[in-house]
Amino acid sequence: MKKMIAATALAAALFATPAFAANLSAAQVQARLSAAGYTQVHELEHDDGVWEADVTRKDGTVDEVIIDDTKGEIFDPRDGRALLDAGQILALAGKAGLTQIESLERDGATWTLDARNARNQRVEVRMSGHDGRVLASKRDGWWD
Repeated sequence: MKKMIAATALAAALFATPAFAANLSAAQVQARLSAAGYTQVHELEHDDGVWEADVTRKDGTVDEVIIDDTKGEIFDPRDGRALLDAGQILALAGKAGLTQIESLERDGATWTLDARNARNQRVEVRMSGHDGRVLASKRDGWWD
């Protein structure tokens, strides 16, 4: 009987815990941006695994920020955090298993690159400009 109760409790715990972090909704992203002090969100779009928002800051400046889809971290190029340069991002991309990097472009406080993953599939990857972690990776094409 004790084994059956323990097995039932374990199964309930496993099924109650999501396998993947839930993606943030547009309303949740809006709330995070407001809480971070942005006075207005002009445009909000979910694109390639992250949210992109055109925002107005308290000082009246307008810019695009990127929001991590799962954690809600805001990547603002003007928030004062240090940004990695292209060489550092390339080194971290290699450590993440990315090869044959065809393009690398800074997008505010993130970097976007086209490369091949560990399975040799073409991918478009968005990396944090602060620490180089992969924020999103999307397979680019089904034919390879």
